[in-house]
Amino acid sequence: MGWLRTMLRIGRVAEAAPEPPPAAKTPAALRGSLQLRHVDVGSCNGCEIEISGAFGPVYDAERYGARLVASPRHADGLLVTGVVTRNMAEALRRTHTATPTPNVVIACGDCALHKGLFADAYGVVGAVRDLVDVDVEIPGCPPPPEAIVAALRSVTGR
Repeated sequence: MGWLRTMLRIGRVAEAAPEPPPAAKTPAALRGSLQLRHVDVGSCNGCEIEISGAFGPVYDAERYGARLVASPRHADGLLVTGVVTRNMAEALRRTHTATPTPNVVIACGDCALHKGLFADAYGVVGAVRDLVDVDVEIPGCPPPPEAIVAALRSVTGR
């Protein structure tokens, strides 16, 4: 039983969240609570693993008001990962159109920001900002859960 207490104490230390970066340029209506629709437009799944870590029990992004939802109609914004491929360009545009305004677009990972390793691939259309306006950028390949939580906190203000 002593090992369990030790593990729980270690978990508490690891869950200390970083201070949020300066407030992002987000509408006041989105402060405090943020419902996000995750859109993978062509990633290697590295960012998705880190996102699941950010919303898992250690980092717990939900305590700062961010939550993943299943439909863009229920979302306040999009969390986009990967480089935009030909097959997903129209899906990204439609998902962005289906998200009610005001909304926020968060580009997560180097592929979403700068096309990453896939820049010269034949099936690549471009970075996320080439198709929709991006409000928040999370750099890294993949970005650590701390950076993802900090970016979400910059939007929610919590």
